[in-house]
Amino acid sequence: MTAIASPAEFTLTRRRSDRRGPVRWVLSHGLRHWWLILIMMVGAWGNAQLAAYVPMLTGRAFDTIVADPTAVRALIPIALLIGGSQVLRALLQLGRNFGAEVIAQKVERDIRDELYVSLLGKSMTFHSLQPVGDTMARATNDVREVNYLFSPGVNLVVGSIIFLFMPMIYAVRYHPTLILTPLIYTILYFFALRDYLRKMEPITDEVRASFGRMNTHLAEALDGVEVMKGAAQEEAEVARFEENARRVRAANVRQGDLEARFIPLLMFAVALGVGLFHAILLYRQGILQVGDIVAYMGLLLMLDFPTWTSIWAYSQISLGLAGARRILELMNRENNLDQNEAGYAGTIRGEVEFRGACFSYDEGEPTLQDITFKVLPGQTVAIVGQTGTGKTSLMKLVNRTYDVTCGQVLVDGRDVRDWNLAALRRQISIIEQDIFLFSRTIAENIAFGKPGATQAEIEAAARAAQADEFIQALPDKYQTVIGERGVTLSGGQRQRLALARAFLTDPRILILDDSTSAIDSATEDLIQRAIAAAAKGRTTFIITHRLSQIRWADLIVVLRKGRVAAIGKHEDLLRTSEAYARIFRE
Repeated sequence: MTAIASPAEFTLTRRRSDRRGPVRWVLSHGLRHWWLILIMMVGAWGNAQLAAYVPMLTGRAFDTIVADPTAVRALIPIALLIGGSQVLRALLQLGRNFGAEVIAQKVERDIRDELYVSLLGKSMTFHSLQPVGDTMARATNDVREVNYLFSPGVNLVVGSIIFLFMPMIYAVRYHPTLILTPLIYTILYFFALRDYLRKMEPITDEVRASFGRMNTHLAEALDGVEVMKGAAQEEAEVARFEENARRVRAANVRQGDLEARFIPLLMFAVALGVGLFHAILLYRQGILQVGDIVAYMGLLLMLDFPTWTSIWAYSQISLGLAGARRILELMNRENNLDQNEAGYAGTIRGEVEFRGACFSYDEGEPTLQDITFKVLPGQTVAIVGQTGTGKTSLMKLVNRTYDVTCGQVLVDGRDVRDWNLAALRRQISIIEQDIFLFSRTIAENIAFGKPGATQAEIEAAARAAQADEFIQALPDKYQTVIGERGVTLSGGQRQRLALARAFLTDPRILILDDSTSAIDSATEDLIQRAIAAAAKGRTTFIITHRLSQIRWADLIVVLRKGRVAAIGKHEDLLRTSEAYARIFRE
């Protein structure tokens, strides 16, 4: 099957799936495991056949006793047949359940892999706008709902549908007209089921969506718990969470209310009454015997399984498809960045040029407008400006974290969109103001951009970033596991580890986004020397307000309201640029 999807920022080799709709998508995953589907179908068919065998044998036993009440020994073969058939039925039922459960687990695994790869391939524009809590709800609970769609959902639906046809197949053994009751019931059942599923779809969509909203709020509250506590807003946040929880409960109550009014329950009771009345009429005409009536009623009782299981089995399928819709919506959401595997992948010299570049988030107000300047290889450039002028956004255009909405950004004379994205980013290192570290060892965090780095290389990078001293003081030194986002470290320590990570990858273009903001003045002096040494032979951009860093820049670019206000050296700009002078006065 072909996949219809937006281009991915990074495309990793994975099996293709059909993303043209939730049903097609789920089927494209399930059909890969056709042999398990075959096991499930054989098990379901054999289970239903042997389930129908029991009432027919029971009817034969009744006729045997009615004909000769003393013929107890004649019942032994019938009892053995019933017992043996049910042992075989149990094995077939095991096969059905095994096939469905293994399919469910394999599909869940495949979908998790596909979703994870898709999320890694999304641009930062996508991740900036998509709430993390909602993403986590889709990646965990919605994926699990797709699992439940197969088991117990599809498992029970397949079994119950086959049960529906058994009374029609075997009722004619006793009299052709006895097919009418199960036939009419089955026709009405499918009409009622179609109406039920039509009404269930928006409810299950709301169940999943309301859970996603609740999870989003929960993730935000936990991520911002320090701010919440600092503002003494615990009660207000609890009230908001309770409101979201009430919406989840209300959606689930609406689902339960629809399930409670499932009309086939009434139809089943009517079918039993009509079927018994019909069989008795035929008995009074001498057409049926007592055992025939017993067997026929046993066959009609098989309708009980599809009637009762369909209440929640189809609800589970509807919930699974609702989850699949939400996952697909996330994966298929437009993404303007692509890997450009066929693009240029040479070694960067370090020339960077902006030609009338502009940028805006999600078609909103422009963040950057008409940015034009050129940086020669090996130059150090300071980007300055008041908060909110677009300094960080400007630098993220260089490695295509974001793409320009007009104009061009060129590296070594080539538009960055013409570069192979992986090759471009491997040679550019960005150290941001908000340092992100993983819950791994310090050595693994430093070597994140170069997984095959030796311990000697890691330690050399740490020494260059002035991080080795505090690392050696830790209990396990470089094997110390730090907490999530590096919360067990100070701000200065986190930034020095980020510097070490950048030094280890030996980038051709180095971007420092206020990367020494949390470092004391004594340590800053040491790091300035390390940065100065690291800047030799590579193009370096520094976003900063610190005069000590600005002074030794080869070029200073002043941004004001998303535009270039001035370009030059420190002393010249102090005389000629009011925007530049205002930064230091404030």
